[in-house]
Amino acid sequence: MKGVALLVCAICSFTLLDATAKHLSATYPVPMIVWARYFFHVVLLALLFGPRMGTRLVRTRRPLMQLVRGAMLGLSSLFFFLGLAYLPLADAGAIASIAPILVTVLAVRFLGERAPAGTWWALAVSFAGVLLIVRPGSSVFSWAALLPMCTAFCFATYQLLTRRLSGVDDGMATLFLGGLVSAVIMCAVVPLFWTSPRSALDAAMLVATGAIGAFGHMLLVRAFDHAPATLLAPFGYTQLVAAITVGWLVFGNFPDAIALGGMALIVASGVTMAVRQRAPRPVAAPPPQPGA
Repeated sequence: MKGVALLVCAICSFTLLDATAKHLSATYPVPMIVWARYFFHVVLLALLFGPRMGTRLVRTRRPLMQLVRGAMLGLSSLFFFLGLAYLPLADAGAIASIAPILVTVLAVRFLGERAPAGTWWALAVSFAGVLLIVRPGSSVFSWAALLPMCTAFCFATYQLLTRRLSGVDDGMATLFLGGLVSAVIMCAVVPLFWTSPRSALDAAMLVATGAIGAFGHMLLVRAFDHAPATLLAPFGYTQLVAAITVGWLVFGNFPDAIALGGMALIVASGVTMAVRQRAPRPVAAPPPQPGA
């Protein structure tokens, strides 16, 4: 249960991060918010782990893979924060939460893993859920709904590369390097969008995006230290509950019945896939070695 509790705390941290980013996006350019998210994330991790780990914090045997992984992480945040500027918190989170199913599909295609029974049905059901939320062709449709879908694809690619790097590089180094790559990219971009903080509170909130993100990721790492991924996966969808609650209390947005139905389809398909992956399955051939 400790692993589940840590995961729920991590999810609450990420929901707080998303709400902070949504609030800031009403005043500041999104690229500036993404820069703050990763710049202060890297600064905090360097202060916490740099003295103990030294150069091991940036040591990698797969620099190109780490570079692509970090870029995918930064892009996923950029697309999601852009989406939050236009969409309710719960809607954006629900659309992006198809990422775990995309990971399964991509793992079948690129890692040679066997697809659990029902994978393609789960993918179809989850996309049906997305369609219920965005309702293309209706008055509630917004082009911004495409942004969290881009987030889902980028984050699925990021997770796939993380899986490939498992056992190749140190886990903390992988966590640090992902943020570092994103921070470096955004440092090159942010001068084009820079807006001086209007108040000390706004400046503190920009710093907090990095601190909250780093704290959430550290909780996530600890959660997986205490419980297997197959046990924790279904609980990841509690983020939708948190997003609905915060979106309602802070921003006054509550999904309508059709959108709630779409979210239920996404959660049901994701949880079904997670439960199926917990069952032991025969493997026809060993999967590729991480980092190979």
